[in-house]
Amino acid sequence: MITTSIRRAVVPGVAALTLALSLAACGGSDNGDSASGSGAAKGLSGTVAAGGSSAQEKAQEAWRAGFGADNPDVTITYDPVGSGTGRDNFYSGAYKFAGSDSAISAEDMAKAKSACGGSDPIEVPVFISPIDIAFNLQGVDSLKLDATTVAKIFSGTIKKWNDPAIAQQNPDVQLPATAISPVHRSDSSGTTDNFTDWLHQAGGGAWKTEHSSDWPVQVGEAAEGTSGVVGAIQDGQGTIGYADDSAVASTKLGKVSVKVGTDYVAPSADGAAAGLAASKVADGAAASQLVYSINRTATDPSVYPVFLASYFIACPTYDDKATADVVKGFGQYIVSSAGQKAASANALSAPLPSDVADKAKAILDKIAAK
Repeated sequence: MITTSIRRAVVPGVAALTLALSLAACGGSDNGDSASGSGAAKGLSGTVAAGGSSAQEKAQEAWRAGFGADNPDVTITYDPVGSGTGRDNFYSGAYKFAGSDSAISAEDMAKAKSACGGSDPIEVPVFISPIDIAFNLQGVDSLKLDATTVAKIFSGTIKKWNDPAIAQQNPDVQLPATAISPVHRSDSSGTTDNFTDWLHQAGGGAWKTEHSSDWPVQVGEAAEGTSGVVGAIQDGQGTIGYADDSAVASTKLGKVSVKVGTDYVAPSADGAAAGLAASKVADGAAASQLVYSINRTATDPSVYPVFLASYFIACPTYDDKATADVVKGFGQYIVSSAGQKAASANALSAPLPSDVADKAKAILDKIAAK
């Protein structure tokens, strides 16, 4: 059995509640999605602190449980403090690896290399998930909107729910004159980065700034973390925001289907995976970096373009063998078939395409002690 404890993690600059799976297993696991049979390492020991993407939180819970079935002497803590803080704590050395919904920027690459002793950091995709545009509007549970309209809503240009731009796309919906209250992340967020990237690429010029991990306009209500955004949408009326699909799935919030070509497409794991397949590996990436330049303007209705490809960020070498073995083994489990199935079940994510998983594993296999 696996025991779960909640404790405070003392990390410089972070006051976050850490969900720490002590990963104490008694006996074997009969879970077919456990690390057994996945090719992941077994019998490791050590304690590793990590954190970052709050979108990855539910997947991280599943991954730590699965990995712990074969490694009961390993403790991995993961703080869902947001991608930006996760990357910063990785650069400072407070985290041994980070989860991030955005790749390391060119401006931050020097920090990442310094954290890794001058070597290029490891970045591999581990989690593909749709981002829901969720709303709370009495009497309405679904809407169809194009990117231009969504951009105008979040920039404050469209202020009422019965605005003609919304009504024209939803002729069968009785829309009230309720004021629109947009909700965005207050913390530096990869989900924000991906959402604003879609607004910028697909919004037809209605979104004036490029993609950013920090919310770029002074409009609407700010809330911390994925759970904060979802809570603010639920607690309001006429509210609309964006969050990872796994955080919205258990709520009664309405969801937006976004226009793709001539169709409107609802958020789905399959649609997010198709979006990654329609994208290319970013130019100029190092051999240790499998990062993507995401195409948000596909016209194929099998694609849901508002999604995140979330990364596992680590170093190629660590000072001690125990840390290197745990980070390497955990990363290998995450990208394994068992790890991806566990995340899909717990976080409603799309499994990595097999060729992407193979490339990611080949990079992770090179992690070693100095």
